[in-house]
Amino acid sequence: MGGVTQKMTDTVKSVPILSSPGIQAVVVLRDPNNGQVCGQVDFLQADDGIVTVSGEIKNIPDKQKRGFHIHEFGDTTNGCTSAGAHYNPDNNDHAGPQDVLRHIGDLGNIVGGSGNVAKFNFKDSVIKLTGPHSIVGRSVVVHEKEDDLGQGGNAESKKTGNAGGRMACGVIGIKKN
Repeated sequence: MGGVTQKMTDTVKSVPILSSPGIQAVVVLRDPNNGQVCGQVDFLQADDGIVTVSGEIKNIPDKQKRGFHIHEFGDTTNGCTSAGAHYNPDNNDHAGPQDVLRHIGDLGNIVGGSGNVAKFNFKDSVIKLTGPHSIVGRSVVVHEKEDDLGQGGNAESKKTGNAGGRMACGVIGIKKN
């Protein structure tokens, strides 16, 4: 061990601090039935914990809304059905993404645009790519109907937003930088 006289703290002080691009994840969405609805969603968690969600999903008719949620399991062995329910570890009622109390997986709706492509880019302070409630390894599901954001006045609204069946899904994974 002889010869080393510099303290470890001195060595650490001289290492330059590199700026981190943030933690990134991605999901590739596929329609298990007929391959019509497909796309990609990217997640970027900044140092302050805010996650930017951006993507493009094809074959969403112009101006039509579709429920867009994170589901509890990263399992697509039985199509999108095996993805389970909305990710909701806190056992809250279904709500909109701007509501204080909501499922972690409640991301609201995406809207079809020109060429029947839904393009979106928004920030969310509830979902996380790290920690005990990380969404990594879970699924994203695009539903067949508009999410009523828990305002539908019935029990199903408080559970799923009356968003209907599942059109496309995929598993969220860590993105290669």
